[in-house]
Amino acid sequence: MKCLVVIAHPLGGSLCHTLAARAVATLRDAGHEVVVEDLCADGFGAALTAAERASYYQPRYDAAAVRAEADRLLAAEGLVLCFPTWWFGFPAVLKGWFDRAWGPGIAYDHASDLGPIRPRLHGLRRVLAVTSLGSPWWVDRLLLRRPVRRVLRTAILGTCAPRARFGMLSFYRSERLEPARVERHADRVAAALAGWD
Repeated sequence: MKCLVVIAHPLGGSLCHTLAARAVATLRDAGHEVVVEDLCADGFGAALTAAERASYYQPRYDAAAVRAEADRLLAAEGLVLCFPTWWFGFPAVLKGWFDRAWGPGIAYDHASDLGPIRPRLHGLRRVLAVTSLGSPWWVDRLLLRRPVRRVLRTAILGTCAPRARFGMLSFYRSERLEPARVERHADRVAAALAGWD
């Protein structure tokens, strides 16, 4: 498969980067073609521009500034998202990537009557979200009911790539990790990707 690994963490030595590196190695070892997009290192601008927003309901969305990101998304059959969960949501750079690169005419089409949007990412077959959280598991799962998972699965993938198989690995209490625990987390990422075909 053609796989896109998107990293959304500003620190190169972060747990997210470590887990992304394992994902890339696992996919390449299995013979998949892998493209890495490190949003922070690449200087991706999170803010939707005035031209982009003004063109959202025009005949053609102005994707000129995000054409490369959009093309990589459209080519992907597998997508791995590696990001921290901050304030129980996406980091700004990842939210901006969704806002800008997943625009109309790329990830979806508007209905002519402004009804439900129509998906366009029919080639996207597998998605794995890998995220780190500082909080314990019970806060995310029991108190807040996994908001990031719900948005990804239902609002984003459910409307833009409804046929894609979705998985998510959440690593809790990740502020200070001993090397053995980091390795166990990386092993879980590799195991989740082992069956991709």
